[in-house]
Amino acid sequence: MPNTKTEKQKMLAGEFYTAVDDELQADQAAARHWMERYNRSIGLTPQQHAELLHEGLGAVGKHCVVRPPFHLDYGYNITLGDGVFMNFNCVILDVVQVEIGDGTQIGPGVQILTADHPREPALRAQGLEFGRPIKIGKNVWIGAGALIMPGVTIGDDALIGAGSVVTRDVAPGVTVVGNPARPR
Repeated sequence: MPNTKTEKQKMLAGEFYTAVDDELQADQAAARHWMERYNRSIGLTPQQHAELLHEGLGAVGKHCVVRPPFHLDYGYNITLGDGVFMNFNCVILDVVQVEIGDGTQIGPGVQILTADHPREPALRAQGLEFGRPIKIGKNVWIGAGALIMPGVTIGDDALIGAGSVVTRDVAPGVTVVGNPARPR
């Protein structure tokens, strides 16, 4: 039986998909338009920033601060809990779900990357990609320049050292540092 899923449905399910699909290209264009507006919003009030965040992201809790510039793929796969703070120049590649828990603080230049690519050269040559969701717990602190790689879960109260590359899950309350990030 042929696969009748759209490329967007495949993307959201974490299956192989082709990003050059017309529907996904339209979604990315809408996200770029939103980012353009958001990244020019430095002079807006906190309420106006909140309204823009609600417009561009899947779900936004109370009292969230995301300092521009901020970059994303789609926006609709991002969920921010109450009181999330993201400093300047953060990137979220949200081809699948990214959940960030209440009270989490994210330093400048952090990249949260759900997008992944096949390891097999023949599949990569076809332009296929897939995503693996990222879940960041409550009261997590992620230091400047850290990279959170596809499929990672970070437990509540964890601390990610600046510049760390997180390739594996981090247990609640654990501090990790380095490349690759390891418990300290």
